Amino acid sequence: MPTIDEVRSEVRAWLAENWNPDITVGEWWERLTLSGYGAPKFPEHCYGRGYNQALANVVNEEIAAAGAIGPPSGLGYLLTAPTIVMHGTEEQQRDWLFRIISGQDAWCQLFSEPGAGSDLAGMLCKATRDGDEWIIEGQKVWTSTAQLTNLGMLLARTDPEAPKHAGITYFRFEMDQPGVTVRPLREMTGRALFNEVFIEGARVKESDILGGLNNGWAAANTTLAAERAGLGSGGSGAAGGAFPGPIAGNLDQRVGDYVNSRRSGNTGASSAPGGLAGSLIRLAQQKGKAEDPIVRQGLAKLWSMQTIGRYTSLRMRGGNVTAGLPNVAKLSMSEMLRLHRDVATKIMGPDMFLYGDDAPTEGVVQEAVVFSPGPAIYGGTDQVQRNIIGERALGLPKEPDPYKGKAFRETPKNA
Repeated sequence: MPTIDEVRSEVRAWLAENWNPDITVGEWWERLTLSGYGAPKFPEHCYGRGYNQALANVVNEEIAAAGAIGPPSGLGYLLTAPTIVMHGTEEQQRDWLFRIISGQDAWCQLFSEPGAGSDLAGMLCKATRDGDEWIIEGQKVWTSTAQLTNLGMLLARTDPEAPKHAGITYFRFEMDQPGVTVRPLREMTGRALFNEVFIEGARVKESDILGGLNNGWAAANTTLAAERAGLGSGGSGAAGGAFPGPIAGNLDQRVGDYVNSRRSGNTGASSAPGGLAGSLIRLAQQKGKAEDPIVRQGLAKLWSMQTIGRYTSLRMRGGNVTAGLPNVAKLSMSEMLRLHRDVATKIMGPDMFLYGDDAPTEGVVQEAVVFSPGPAIYGGTDQVQRNIIGERALGLPKEPDPYKGKAFRETPKNA
């Protein structure tokens, strides 16, 4: 393993030779992928460098210092790629990972269903074999960016005679095909970050199975662990400033136009200097509320939670991942956003009722407050996180399951 100084020197030399703000986004991401710097923690045969987190951090620091953009944003890089590294065949690792890291494909997550959200293994979406293909029937919901993606991570039931968790298969699913309908779900914010997806007679190939037939639950848990770590209180997700895939239309654009263009979801707060706490401290100073003792107490607590969350994230990135730690990070993030909501409303006062581009803070804080219930639900509810921590980290007994081991067909739904 090279030293930090060696890696820093090598990355600087490579960037000096290869970074060019006038090439296209697609050309830059392909260079980044082939260099191994697009996903430096991945093994070398998976377009990485096999670096530990400390060395990967150096790569990210040098890319940012050079004024370049990092690898693509989106769920393909954040969730699908680690799952392929862990469960993919050599061919899938070679072909699928290249297209993800180079931004050629954009993925969405087709997991949750109207009757199987927190109880994900209770899904009803089914896959029926038809020669060397599978016919998919079902509905998915809360699917982020489905309207911008050409591929999906699809969980479907392939063996209803197997127990609940055993008859599920993980598929690479083409979104642009007959039988797939994407409908936006409007939120309280007025945006539509999520979608519902209806699948009627769509098809996948046998070669599109990831992790083995009826072994989708194991692959899904790798995806979920990556999701909870990325959504956690210190998680940053993928680092790109442009959205991948053929639909978003960024690949043919000048890459230099995307430098410093990254946004942080709905709120725009966590990407600002100082994160959530820093943005509210500045707001309190502007509003003359910085000396209010209740506001100061809330800001101090938020700053403390944010700092602890950052340390937790660093522990996870350093490989010190004890059981339940990603779930703790996810819970902390939910609590931080609720606290942000409470402190922000005290600072804003009646201005909190003004909304839109002409409102104070251009509506950013107001939107963050309205959006605050969401993180406690998506990516696994707070209650689900607590159950996992109790069972896997604390060793508490699982809830009694009278249907354990029985065929899914015989199991009451949502039981």
